[in-house]
Amino acid sequence: MKVFVFDYARCNGCRNCQIVCKDEHCGNEWPGYARSQPDSGQFWVRVTEKVRGSVPKVVVSYTLNMCRHCDDAPCAGICPAYAFKRRDDGLLLLDPDACNGCMLCAEACPYGAIFQNKDLSIAQKCTGCAHLLDDGWKEPRCADACPHGSLRCLDDQEARIRYPQDYEASVVKAKEHLILLNAPQPFVAGTVVDLVADEVLIGARVTLENKLDGSLQVQDTDDFGDFWFKQAEAADYQLYIEAEGYLNRSMGISTTEKDCNLGIIEMSSARFFDAEEDVTMEAALDIEAPRERKEGQSLAEGNDYYVFKNT
Repeated sequence: MKVFVFDYARCNGCRNCQIVCKDEHCGNEWPGYARSQPDSGQFWVRVTEKVRGSVPKVVVSYTLNMCRHCDDAPCAGICPAYAFKRRDDGLLLLDPDACNGCMLCAEACPYGAIFQNKDLSIAQKCTGCAHLLDDGWKEPRCADACPHGSLRCLDDQEARIRYPQDYEASVVKAKEHLILLNAPQPFVAGTVVDLVADEVLIGARVTLENKLDGSLQVQDTDDFGDFWFKQAEAADYQLYIEAEGYLNRSMGISTTEKDCNLGIIEMSSARFFDAEEDVTMEAALDIEAPRERKEGQSLAEGNDYYVFKNT
């Protein structure tokens, strides 16, 4: 059985896969496998991009869209002409000679991977280059042309051994012949600065607390005052910033709808406040104050945070 594997982290958007698919199928007839694909209007393999964040914290993510050759394919189940054929290697083919062009399959496909050929009055989709595999190729043109190993087509056993958890989730449970690796997660980023001193703060401790489960991620700002949590789950968070000689900051943020680039985060020097008084976040920075933390407790030791005392 064949299993496609796509690694988001390796894809740079070159679109070689998309181009060679057109080269293989446009203007070429493969009897028993597929009729010629139109020059435009169809992409059996398609790479789309999404620009995330805002300057200067910007990430471009690339996503592969193709037929997943599902075991319980809704397109095949709804076809009144029984035009879908399952091969021994797991690839799901759409027989162009049996198709009546009703396009019910396209409506049923949750991935938009079936297209209408208006000139031929048939539906068309990815064949996994079955004609090449039957001719001795180890993988289809799209995977063969990927220069970064982002897209591969593996035998079932190899996929099961190399990616056991992903195989279980995608092939066994979802019953799809496509494994997706390293799917992009939302990010949280910002730059910590002292605007009065006109300098960035290097080595400031930044802690990201998931409000739902209390899990923590911790970073220190780099030589440019930047922090960047690149694999934050879509959730609501509380962000805490500590820097020696400065009042601590805390703010609520959310990545449920989009990435969170906080931009410039100003820290206030503790020397501007009376050292004999307790100063809370609410009083000092007009933001919600965190809960009081027990003396000597580090941020990583729990989810109780504190109002602080200048020393």
